Amino acid sequence: MKPLSDLVAAIEQAESAKELVTAVENLAAQPQPAAVPILIEVLGYNNPGAAVAAVEGLAALGSVAVPELLTQLDGHNYTARAWAIRALALIGDPRGLLTLLGAATADFATSVRRAAAKGLGFLRWEWFPAEVQAMARQEVLEALLFALQQDEEWVVRYGAIVGLEGLGRAFPEWVEGRSAWRAQLQTSAVADPVPTVRARAHHAHQRLQEMTAPPLPVAASPLNAQDWQTILTNLYQRRAAEREANPTPDWDAVGPLSPPSQD
Repeated sequence: MKPLSDLVAAIEQAESAKELVTAVENLAAQPQPAAVPILIEVLGYNNPGAAVAAVEGLAALGSVAVPELLTQLDGHNYTARAWAIRALALIGDPRGLLTLLGAATADFATSVRRAAAKGLGFLRWEWFPAEVQAMARQEVLEALLFALQQDEEWVVRYGAIVGLEGLGRAFPEWVEGRSAWRAQLQTSAVADPVPTVRARAHHAHQRLQEMTAPPLPVAASPLNAQDWQTILTNLYQRRAAEREANPTPDWDAVGPLSPPSQD
C-alpha cells in the first residue's frame, strides 16, 4: 500500500484530466479515513471521471465519511453537493436520511433524484432503533410513492421502483407498507408511459410477491445517542412541515409516537 501522502501528491500534481482520474482511482482503491477530505474536495472538480472514482472511494469508507459529507452539503458548490448526495445514497448511513428524502423529492437534477430515490430503499435499516425506524420507513415510503406518481423523468421513477423493492425486502412483514407498495407497483406496471419502467415495476412486484425474507438482523451501529436524537428530531420537523402543507394524510398509519426525549 502506497503512503497516503504519495497518493494525494499524485492528485495535486496531475497535469491532465486523465492523470487526475487515474490518481483518484488509485486513492479510492486504497481507502483510508484520512483520505476523506481530499476525496470530498475532488467532488468539486470539473472532472466527472474523477468524481465517480471519489464517490466509490467514499462509499468504500462507509460511515467514516458521512460527517464530512454532510458538512460538504452546506457549501455553495452544487456539483460537489450532487456527488456527495450520490455517495450518501451508496453508503446508506441513517444520518443521510433527511438529505436523501429531500433530494429524492425536490432536487432539480434528475441524476440526483434518481440516486437518492434508489438509495432510500437501501438504508442500513438494521441499525435503526425501533422508535426511529417506524417513522423513517413511513417517510421513505411516502417519498418513493411521490417520486413514482409525480416525477416526470422516467429514470427517477425507475430508481424509485428499485428503492421501493429494497424497502419491501427490508420489511416483508410491514402490512401497511406492503399494501401500499404492491398497489403502486401494480399501477406502474400497467400505467407508466415508459415500457422500461413498466417492466421494472412488474419485475419488482413479482419478486416481492415471491419473497420469503427473514426479519432484519440485529447489528451494532456506529451512531451514538445524539445522532439518533438528531435524526428523530429532524423527522418530526419534516412531518410537521408536511402536515402544514397537506393536513389530510393519515399520519397515524405508523402508530402513536412519543416526542423525542430530552435526555
